[in-house]
Amino acid sequence: MIRPVPSRRHAIADDLRRKITSGHLRAGERLPSEAQLATHYTVSTPTLRSALALLQAEGLVEKIHGNGNFVRRPLRRITYAGGGGAPATWTAFSAPLRMTARATNIEATSHLTTLLNVPPHSPLTEVLFTTHEGKTPHSLAHIYVPHDITPATPPLPEQIAVSLADLRPPLSEVQERVSARLPTHEEATTLRISSSLAVLSVTRVSTDAAGRVVEAALLVLPGDRADALFTTRYVTDERSSN
Repeated sequence: MIRPVPSRRHAIADDLRRKITSGHLRAGERLPSEAQLATHYTVSTPTLRSALALLQAEGLVEKIHGNGNFVRRPLRRITYAGGGGAPATWTAFSAPLRMTARATNIEATSHLTTLLNVPPHSPLTEVLFTTHEGKTPHSLAHIYVPHDITPATPPLPEQIAVSLADLRPPLSEVQERVSARLPTHEEATTLRISSSLAVLSVTRVSTDAAGRVVEAALLVLPGDRADALFTTRYVTDERSSN
């Protein structure tokens, strides 16, 4: 049986992968420049970059613009816990990630008018959440809430969840749509991931009993460090077993 000869980019990726997994190249270590690596492997720069893109997509190499390529430190995985019938939360398997939040008062643009079912230019509060592990960005979330129900306290997920839980009329439905896609250029740059690394995209829309959309969230979770978990609990009638 004749085995196919691996392409140059796959051969380079295999060699670098072996060096990383064997510890010859250690976590946090800067790789030689792309020009140096291209010379070492006697390939063109585009071929070398294509090989590095394979490792970036696997989460083994991180490219920091202006600084070069680095062996990525292992990132803890996080779980997006949805399906609970209330605004979902982040759950880390170990120590919590560091979270930053920035709130901005905006007017609803075309896609937000559709998402929140509000007239154009309606006042909204946009909250951008970014989680970090050390200095490395971990995930992104854009949350949009009508301005009149934005919590007065610092806009952390817990405050927003409490604010929505106390609504009158109360929450009636939380709909979540999950898809896998490639990141936008802005997302890839902010999260410092390869443009070829798939992300989980979660769109969550919370509606109260009167049919008003009270929160819309757009979450971006890199596929190499995040899972989405949805749990359905059934209420059983104990009388049926008697």
